[in-house]
Amino acid sequence: MAFAKKSYVEHVAVRVKDIQWHINFFYEALGMDVREIDGPTDAPRQYWTIGGMQLMSTPEFEAPPSNDAGWLAHLGIMVEDLEAAIAECHKFGVKQLPQGRNWLQLPDGLAVELMQAAPGSVAQVLAVNPRARP
Repeated sequence: MAFAKKSYVEHVAVRVKDIQWHINFFYEALGMDVREIDGPTDAPRQYWTIGGMQLMSTPEFEAPPSNDAGWLAHLGIMVEDLEAAIAECHKFGVKQLPQGRNWLQLPDGLAVELMQAAPGSVAQVLAVNPRARP
């Protein structure tokens, strides 16, 4: 039986060499304001935006060619029922990662973090049509 609950991507974590450049870009070019900062504001280790970006300062990171994996650290996905979602995911042969039972690795290597959403919030987010015109 297919999983009947709904979910959405809450954030995408990306490794970046120059975190300040990326902070400026996402704020100035796209209007994505700060949600949370890990570390000092002038040199954060991590930076989350309203709108789903997580920037991870990794100065030594060398991005592979654009057709290779490497930029994406993990996907954070909000779910209505964490326990049911974990159980359904394991039916697909995913591997649990050391970070916890809600951290899963897909067969191609992509890491997924499942997070319990507040009651009713997933449906509310999914009801929003970001392309709707006022």
